[in-house]
Amino acid sequence: MTISLHIKRDLVAGPRRFALDVRIESAARRIALFGPSGAGKTLTLKAIAGLMRPNAGYIRVGGLTLFDSEQGICLSPRQRKLGYLQQDYGLFPHLTVAQNIIFGLKKGWLNPRGGAMPASAQRWVESFELGSLLQSYPTEISGGQKQRVALARALAVGPRLLLLDEPLSALDVGLRSRMREELAELQAKLDIPSILITHDPADVLVLADQVFRIQDGRVVGDCRPQELQARLRAGQSSTPSMTLDALKIA
Repeated sequence: MTISLHIKRDLVAGPRRFALDVRIESAARRIALFGPSGAGKTLTLKAIAGLMRPNAGYIRVGGLTLFDSEQGICLSPRQRKLGYLQQDYGLFPHLTVAQNIIFGLKKGWLNPRGGAMPASAQRWVESFELGSLLQSYPTEISGGQKQRVALARALAVGPRLLLLDEPLSALDVGLRSRMREELAELQAKLDIPSILITHDPADVLVLADQVFRIQDGRVVGDCRPQELQARLRAGQSSTPSMTLDALKIA
């Protein structure tokens, strides 16, 4: 599946102005958007998901046009049929785990009622071993369990593309490593491409096939994870204090 996009959006907050101008063309199954906080990664993901409308440009996923300013096309988030895992998981605290999982399968904003779990959701309840948690609330479960619930909700809609916004950043170091491996195993099983946002090179090495570095609202280069790893190793051996911002990706 080819992902092709050119997103332009100007954001103004008082005296501050941020210009997003991102171009990506890739047939990679697992894409990573890599860069420091404030680079425009999340804005790019929100534009793809339909949560932010660009001023100009286009977004095409597997031949389907999600947005095209010249043609006047702008599909709603529901029409785009994408799975979106937010950085803080985006679980509704007043809904049970079961209600959170099926929320994306219901129309409107009313709380999902009880009843049988749809088959498309039950599949992921079983895969992520969430059966015993269905009547619990988000405040009553662990960070790793919250991530599984959010993934189950994202996958229940049968998405054509999975968007992952810093999916491991809310976890402690030990759990982050384990969940990274679990997420990689899930990617291997799914026939669904993914776009991952991260500023952690460890995520890139395990969860991506192609890396696009974003800085100041623009893509400044792309490479394979192995090339990123080699450059990081070279930088660490020569300059131990090297920061991610100093990394050059050709």
